Amino acid sequence: MPASQEYARFWRALISLEGLSIGDAFGQLFFSFSPRKYHRYFTDRSLPAGVPGIWRYTDDTQMALSVVETLRRSGVINQDQLAESFAVRYDPGRGYGPNMQTLLRELRAGQRSWRALAPAQFGGQGSYGNGAAMRVAPLGAYFADDLQRVAEQARLSAEVTHSHTDAIAGAIAVAVGAALAWQAREAGERPTRAELIDRILPLVPASGVRDRLRRARDISSTTSTTSAAAMLGSGYQVSALDTVPYALWCAGQFLDDYEEALWQTASGLGDIDTTCAMVGGIVVLYTGVENIPEDWITRREPLPGWPLSDE
Repeated sequence: MPASQEYARFWRALISLEGLSIGDAFGQLFFSFSPRKYHRYFTDRSLPAGVPGIWRYTDDTQMALSVVETLRRSGVINQDQLAESFAVRYDPGRGYGPNMQTLLRELRAGQRSWRALAPAQFGGQGSYGNGAAMRVAPLGAYFADDLQRVAEQARLSAEVTHSHTDAIAGAIAVAVGAALAWQAREAGERPTRAELIDRILPLVPASGVRDRLRRARDISSTTSTTSAAAMLGSGYQVSALDTVPYALWCAGQFLDDYEEALWQTASGLGDIDTTCAMVGGIVVLYTGVENIPEDWITRREPLPGWPLSDE
């Protein structure tokens, strides 16, 4: 691949990573707020007094950083390399789920391969969580010129930790959504939410996620975000089925406004950091980083340099 093409791919991935990580850090702030006050925050578009000056990102970003590192090193998803990065970069303070913490600790200890660990989760059905989808938008950006390859590489990235059909389908859907957001920007078009999801669906394997994406596509354009969250699920079950369709509804509905997309996504409550990470990683590819509020960029804690280096 010519160096200029590789640079363009990686540049796109970094744009998505920026949007994802800021969305993640923004979303996680709401876990410390009183639920009784949520409505005022979303109505006023203001954060309450006491919000920390530095917004910490979570495991969503930490694992997305490993996806970006693997793409930089190999130009594709090398599954063993990705698993190694997840294990080496595992940071318990980032809020991983219990099953993921166990898997990553075992990987780090070298006790078993991811090929044995991932399919063994949840009684042998594999994890159906949203962890593969929350980290994948930069991959969609990287391969945005080839949707079939986006789907193929998203599947590979998911299988390392999440082997359930719904988890894989969720990762593919978010990655393809990210690629389509970039393509739409390049084409100078603004697809509707229904059009965006309709373009995603052919690449998503048969699954509960695909079925619920159809529902997300068909919801009336006048439906409020909170109603869409109630209809689709916004992450209270912390599953791909319960987050990805809602995140893609939000991304499609507010594709041309990063800040509004994040506020609207957060207003659905649920697994807020994860839905905001998915939406942020997609929408920024349409709006550009310049559409992210400057103070949000400066408040998010600095990203580490290791995805860009050979350390």
